[in-house]
Amino acid sequence: MTAFASLGSGSRGNATCVRMGDALLLVDCGFSLRQAEIRLERLGVHAADIDAILVTHEHSDHASGVPALAARYGIEVHATHGTLRCFAPELLAGMPVGTTVRGGHPFTLKGVEVMPVTVPHDAREPVQFVFRYGGCRIGVISDLGCPTPHVLDHYRGCHGLFLESNHDREMLMRGSYPPRLKRRIAGDLGHLSNGQAGEFLGAVAIPEMDVVIGHVSERNNHPDLLEETFGGWRGRVRSLGYATQREGAPWTVVGTGAGEAGETGEARGSAMPALQLAARDGRPRQGAGGVPGQPVE
Repeated sequence: MTAFASLGSGSRGNATCVRMGDALLLVDCGFSLRQAEIRLERLGVHAADIDAILVTHEHSDHASGVPALAARYGIEVHATHGTLRCFAPELLAGMPVGTTVRGGHPFTLKGVEVMPVTVPHDAREPVQFVFRYGGCRIGVISDLGCPTPHVLDHYRGCHGLFLESNHDREMLMRGSYPPRLKRRIAGDLGHLSNGQAGEFLGAVAIPEMDVVIGHVSERNNHPDLLEETFGGWRGRVRSLGYATQREGAPWTVVGTGAGEAGETGEARGSAMPALQLAARDGRPRQGAGGVPGQPVE
């Protein structure tokens, strides 16, 4: 099975599974050990079966759970030198460290070619990843400040794409965040807005692409706005889904016939899930899952 799935995606934790050939790879882990185990089990995965953890950058919502998961199950960690330097020495000492990742320099894990893509983001040495096995490519990209030609070239024509659509710019600007944080999120080293993510998809999409939209802000986005941006892609790509902070996204099977269901029984192109986001006026909805005062998007 060639597929990808999200354990959860948002400012409170991110992790994405990629299964290709005999390899089971995990991109990032921003969850506690117990939460990671529970979320993996929900996808039918035991942590001991993970072959490698690839870390995009050091921010806590992507990397805080990596040391404990890697140490507990003896999983090799692959990250850039700049990212590895951000782990405390005692945590780094307990992790099995594999390839030191370099942007633009591919390496192979259990027959899967891994291409690290250097991206603009406010971290020490951030990368995102494109995976190739046989004739199939899966791209995972979040925490991208702006869609540069270099990044677009790497993701163009992927068969599976996990893509950040973090915020609606108007909601962000009229919301309660301090001006400095607003500038950071909206800046060229921050996160993609809905509009930028829509442009990104327009530049890289092919009809055979399976798309999952993730890293959606719980305070500065809304399901209606996501649908305005991406709903029109149904029928233009093979499937379109959304990953949430609480539930993540089930396995999206890549490279099978159009209209088929994945092995989890989830139908392709499913409707918008019940995302726990802010109201469109920027005020948190009752029962929303956001953390008051959370400073990270």
